[in-house]
Amino acid sequence: MGYDKMTPVQAMTIRPGLAGKDIVAQAKTGTGKTIAFLLPVIQRIIEEDRSLSNPMSKKRSSAKDVRAIVLSPTRELAEQIAAEARRLVRGTGVIVQAAVGGTQKNQMLRKTREEGCHLLVATPGRLLDILSDPTSGIDAPRLAALVLDEADRMLDVGFEAALQDILRMLPSRSEHDRQTLLYSATIPTDVVRLAKAYVNPKNFEFVQTVKEGEVPTHEKVPQYIVPCNGFENLFPAAYELMVKEIERADSTNEPFKAIMFLPTTASVQLAYEAFSRLSRRHRKLPHVLSIHSKLTQRQRTASSDRFRQAQSAILISSDVTARGMDFPNVSHVIQVIAPSDREQYIHRIGRTGRADKNGQAWLFVPRLELNTARSNLHSLPIKRHDGLQAAMLDLTSNNEEAMQNPAVRDVLDAMRDVDDEAKQEAYLSIFGSLKNIRNKQEYADALHDMTVYGWGMPEPPAIPESLARMRNLHGLRGVNIVRRSSNRDQQGPARGRRDGFRGRDGGFQSRESGRGRGRSENSPWEQFESRSQRDGRRTNFRETRAPRATF
Repeated sequence: MGYDKMTPVQAMTIRPGLAGKDIVAQAKTGTGKTIAFLLPVIQRIIEEDRSLSNPMSKKRSSAKDVRAIVLSPTRELAEQIAAEARRLVRGTGVIVQAAVGGTQKNQMLRKTREEGCHLLVATPGRLLDILSDPTSGIDAPRLAALVLDEADRMLDVGFEAALQDILRMLPSRSEHDRQTLLYSATIPTDVVRLAKAYVNPKNFEFVQTVKEGEVPTHEKVPQYIVPCNGFENLFPAAYELMVKEIERADSTNEPFKAIMFLPTTASVQLAYEAFSRLSRRHRKLPHVLSIHSKLTQRQRTASSDRFRQAQSAILISSDVTARGMDFPNVSHVIQVIAPSDREQYIHRIGRTGRADKNGQAWLFVPRLELNTARSNLHSLPIKRHDGLQAAMLDLTSNNEEAMQNPAVRDVLDAMRDVDDEAKQEAYLSIFGSLKNIRNKQEYADALHDMTVYGWGMPEPPAIPESLARMRNLHGLRGVNIVRRSSNRDQQGPARGRRDGFRGRDGGFQSRESGRGRGRSENSPWEQFESRSQRDGRRTNFRETRAPRATF
């Protein structure tokens, strides 16, 4: 599998894992965690049933033979773990199955009944569904090992109640001794609470591969932030960067393989439509793929596989790929609009610089968001970059310099060809995230300019009155609020209210490793709880008074 030496997290957890200890491990993404927990788990399965060392034993398996469960927060990561597990068990009798949302449950159950299952990799929602279904035929009366991967992420996305329900449905430790391995990039108080429910404190080891105070980003990944004049400059600036980096990669005979993150599913769909058109116009731009929550699981898996196998490609994604996903040789991570918090930024750029490879991280933000980015991304080694012309141009003035810029011209041509419905959904998704914004008029003006000068629309898309009321948008200039007809047979906006906006030109227009363990003489559990108290909620930087970044 290409490993010639252990990573720190593997060296520090495989031995205690083989010894049967429960483990809570704090480790950064991209550090070899999957192998670290799969090896001891698979070995334990075989030790519990020596016949499984023989591949012919597969014929005697059933759906009730689940000996180990691995829980993961996302479908993509669960399927990636399952694929890695199948490589490891090749030549044994151990059978691996995956149970994730977005796929046909009955098809998965039928396959498991026919083939059996010893190691089940699942997302929490689908596992809870299976365990609570008396007709599923899947049970785990002899469960020997349980793994919770990306535990902090599972809690962040609301799986705590599901995890507690799953625990109640599994056999108790008194019925059958069970080993628990919990991996997490951060150790906030809710992870401590989860560990108390799952981990045996009398047979427990806390492993840290992140030094306290260490910058939690790969030291080989240079990070840049590009302040843009407005939202309308974001796509042209990102496109200009791609063209320049592709030309540089060509001169050094290196591939250009980028993941471009956007904040919402609708904005991912919009960017995919635009950059797919750009890739057809610019011959050097590689194939463009997308992953987001509205795609079926089969479509998401197909995109993941194609991007994983590609030498050069652009993957436009929501945060479903931000955690744990292992795409080889990603050269660039490009973020358009700052993520909601520092932790998410760190996980996104963790998709590059993996396996001792080089990579770059770029963040494009409108000037309106620059102070928020400074507050959220403090103490990270991010450098300001002002070398992209498309980022600095004033596109609202329709001046000749702006219109002659190749990146601006190409993006605007591509955006004009994108369906208006895709633009409307992206616009609404951004406005839908403005509930905590204080100066909504400032954002309304900025988003007006984005749609008119960046997307080539005559006016911003219509906002249903129900959403406008929910977000308190009435009375704002530049917001196109419409009432739907009460007649259900009539489609589209009826007579609605449109708030006026006076454009900038005066015309009237209508208008989102450290390698050491803790050395304290306290017990492993006391070290673990002490570290979590020091960490506090470090991932929620909006609640701290940390200094702003200097970019």
